[in-house]
Amino acid sequence: SYDHRLVDGADAARYLTAVKAILEAGEFEVELGL
Repeated sequence: SYDHRLVDGADAARYLTAVKAILEAGEFEVELGL
């Protein structure tokens, strides 16, 4: 959850969608430089 007073809902949804896609792809080791 996030504070709608600080974060626009549309921007937060796009960010969470991107994070979800990275995690589901299983390529987060590359993203984190591991």
